[in-house]
Amino acid sequence: MSSSPLPSAATAAPKRSFRQQMHIAREDAIVAAVNRLLAEKGFDAMTVDEVAAEVGIAKASLYKHFPSKEDLAAAAMVRVMQRAQAFLDSLDTSRPPLELLKSVARWTMEVQLAGEMPSLPSENSSLRATLTTNKPYVDGLMDVSERLGGWIQAAQADGSVNPALPPIAVLYTLYARACDPVLGFLKGSGLYTTEQIIGMVLSTCFDGLRTR
Repeated sequence: MSSSPLPSAATAAPKRSFRQQMHIAREDAIVAAVNRLLAEKGFDAMTVDEVAAEVGIAKASLYKHFPSKEDLAAAAMVRVMQRAQAFLDSLDTSRPPLELLKSVARWTMEVQLAGEMPSLPSENSSLRATLTTNKPYVDGLMDVSERLGGWIQAAQADGSVNPALPPIAVLYTLYARACDPVLGFLKGSGLYTTEQIIGMVLSTCFDGLRTR
């Protein structure tokens, strides 16, 4: 029995040149900087000059990678969406659906408290129009929403989430945890640890405020 042939040079993945590697590394640094600034200031307050200064490159060089402020922010939003998809992939889906939903909410809060969650654009922001035509972002959002939607419906079916609530309202409530200002207020008070903050917000999100 003959052994499987080794991949030929024609079929092997082409090795990136040093210049290509540097290009990718610079883009990664740019996206990381944009992500931090979006988390700290939001899209409207962030400037291209600030991004260039943080990365340590000229603004003209920045525009060679991303032609507009909207493209910069969209790249950061796509990166976060990819992180969310990777996190969902890592979950053990044999766990109860409510536990899966809590894990997702915890992850979004951890990312926000670490200063790595971009603030969502306002309704009239030019970024919204860019995101709606950005295929990687839209595809990622649809994938995440479909998976969360399935867990929400399963949790409602087993009674662990109120079945009277429209699933989309539960979905948007979970998405809201990614930009919940309560997290920043509690962190800024200096009275609680990150774990305590997440525990409190998880409780108010899933258990409500009423004494049971």
